[in-house]
Amino acid sequence: MLRAIADSLEARFNPVAVKGELIGFSRAASGHCYFSLKDEQGQIRCAMFRRAASLLDFPPRDGQLVEVRGRLGVYEPRGELQLIVEAMQQAGQGNLFERFVQIKNKLEAEGLFDAGRKRALPLLPKAIGVVTSLGAAALHDVVTALQRRAPHIPVVIYSASVQGAQAPGELRQALQLAYARAEVDVLLLVRGGGAMEDLWAFNDEELARLIVASPVPVVCGVGHETDFTIAEFCADLRAPTPTAAAELCAQPQKVWLGELVDLQDRLRCGVERQLQASNQRLDWAAARVTRPSHLVTRQHARLGGHTQGLRHALQSAIQREKSNLQAMSLAFPQALGQNLAHQQRRLERAQLRLAPLDPKLVLQRGYAWLADMQGQAVTGVADTAPGQALRATLADGEVDLTVSTPRLI
Repeated sequence: MLRAIADSLEARFNPVAVKGELIGFSRAASGHCYFSLKDEQGQIRCAMFRRAASLLDFPPRDGQLVEVRGRLGVYEPRGELQLIVEAMQQAGQGNLFERFVQIKNKLEAEGLFDAGRKRALPLLPKAIGVVTSLGAAALHDVVTALQRRAPHIPVVIYSASVQGAQAPGELRQALQLAYARAEVDVLLLVRGGGAMEDLWAFNDEELARLIVASPVPVVCGVGHETDFTIAEFCADLRAPTPTAAAELCAQPQKVWLGELVDLQDRLRCGVERQLQASNQRLDWAAARVTRPSHLVTRQHARLGGHTQGLRHALQSAIQREKSNLQAMSLAFPQALGQNLAHQQRRLERAQLRLAPLDPKLVLQRGYAWLADMQGQAVTGVADTAPGQALRATLADGEVDLTVSTPRLI
């Protein structure tokens, strides 16, 4: 019956988030933590196993208001309802926000946010680097915007996680790789929106210092317009969204094509003004000569030659510019396609290297993964008790077991 109750709780409620006051907090020698959570309506017994407890970033104490996430279950030996806690934080946003303010004040006092040290973006970047996750929607938005505005500019992607405990380290590695390669002259550090916890990787102090040390300008577009992170304060330019970051660092191609047309018009007008001035000087000289038939004929011939030469030079210059523009228009899609194909091949090679690390291959050699009924890994005899229900995961399925007599080797 207890098993049926536990299954019903699992199906109907889990996972759950609970806010309450810590009562009777204790940490066992094994590293597991035991306590109760209390509010105005009542209290519930809780257990937090060693792995989850090791991730705590503050010392819990009785009377402290906290928020926990976990799974409801039944402790069958005593028939008691309990909450297996998987994460705990101090109540509300205060803890994260306080850390954010501390880091911000420290770096601001050191001058890392000073406007005087920030650089202007290159007017015509030779290549644009993008630091973000390959699976992020922000990457699609940035690439789409750059293809639409400036398809002639190559885009280099430096992949990194943008959320989770490993994200700050991967972001730093991606920036260091971009600095070492020196193949772009502007970097976009982008991610989509989310809660403060989701964006926390961009508040990393080491990442902020690495952004300030960048050899090229950095544009940071993290989250939405109302989201602010430490990385954005340190960047040379903050963009309200990832798409806006792409638009800020690349002028539309049609702007530069318009500039070429304007230059062509200015050249033509200049030549025409020069011809008109020459004609006026010739007319003035002819009016002062009484019988200049031979001289006038010679000057007309010279003027005709100059006129023809100038027109030919103008037409040749215009034709060369048109040819160059057509060649550039044909080369841009091909270069972009080659770059995308290169990145795809790199991704496929990475997948091939990861395949041998699949944990299922270990299970196929006769090993098993042992866990309690809450899904927590059992790595030693100290984590078991007589009568405890366990679950063994094999290569082709799962087996439910019951501990008879724990024995140390």
